[in-house]
Amino acid sequence: MPKLDRYLISEFAQAIFATLIVLLIVTVGGAFTDVLQDIARGRVPAGLMAAQLGLVLLKWLPLILPLAVMLGLMMAVGRLYRDSEMPVLASIGIGPRRMLKPLLLVVGPLVGVVAACSLWLGPWADRVSKEMINDANRSLVMAGLEPGAFTGIPGDRGVIYVSNMSKDGSGLEKIFVYRGGEEGRMDVITANDGKLTVDEAGHRYLTLNHGFQVEGQVGAKDFRLLRYARNEILLPANDARFDPDAPEMQSTLALLGDDSREARAQLHYRIAPPLLALAFALMAVPLARSMPRQARYGRILVGFLAYLIGQNLMTAGRGWLEDGKIASGLGLWWLVVPIMAIALWLYFTDGRLGRRKSAPAGNGARA
Repeated sequence: MPKLDRYLISEFAQAIFATLIVLLIVTVGGAFTDVLQDIARGRVPAGLMAAQLGLVLLKWLPLILPLAVMLGLMMAVGRLYRDSEMPVLASIGIGPRRMLKPLLLVVGPLVGVVAACSLWLGPWADRVSKEMINDANRSLVMAGLEPGAFTGIPGDRGVIYVSNMSKDGSGLEKIFVYRGGEEGRMDVITANDGKLTVDEAGHRYLTLNHGFQVEGQVGAKDFRLLRYARNEILLPANDARFDPDAPEMQSTLALLGDDSREARAQLHYRIAPPLLALAFALMAVPLARSMPRQARYGRILVGFLAYLIGQNLMTAGRGWLEDGKIASGLGLWWLVVPIMAIALWLYFTDGRLGRRKSAPAGNGARA
């Protein structure tokens, strides 16, 4: 491999890697906040925080990696212009066409990663994430109930306190349950012992033995005190339940055999990211062209806005396909093909746009 190709590959790869690290740090912070909010609301068991964070990042990678590729390439090529390396290469006849090979050697594998995440890993991560939550919520241990701590009931419907718990999470001792009702009604339930049961439909019941229940209106004097030998409380369904037959949960191969509008929309939504990633990578080289003293970050902002417009149109296009506003056969090709054509045109005409033709030499003045 020529030294120039090795040099360009090294510059492109380092810039893309550095940009990807920064974007992942920002994304991890946002994903971590979302997961913590779901845990606080009782939607996600606390024991699944690390696994859920990894699966969320895997799902978001088709959106993060194309931006990292575009911004990284623009920073690398912009540095070459700023240090006057690109003018030197142009003076010996090396232009964008000569840079296409090292560019594709770096971008090609990354586009493959985007395609793998968009077509397979992303849907798989989303499906596994919801299955893990639903399976974990069948056990109070994994659902976040810990001895000596108050645990919120999903849906902000009350709290549960347990003093002691068996190792498998089924046996409970000294239980306190508070449930808020409509129009200010409240229930306070205590029990010496209890256990968790799950029926065939997946509904969870908290079975309490030998306790008391106080119910009534907040601020009123008509509270009732009940003593019971056995009391079963239906725990509300977790918000994380999902439809396994939804198009978002289906594999890409399953979507190919489904002719519904929702399935067609989801299929095109998975095909578009790798193609847009390649288009944005080609577009980065001409957008990064700058003069030695020109502002460095102005064109990066232009590239970022182009990425946002493309991603927003892709998301909106999926909704239009699901609503029938766009024909299923058209898919998202109305977006992908023009962006790819613009990227190819900008790349292969880079350096020739705006070039002024030299004026013809005028006749010399007569002596």
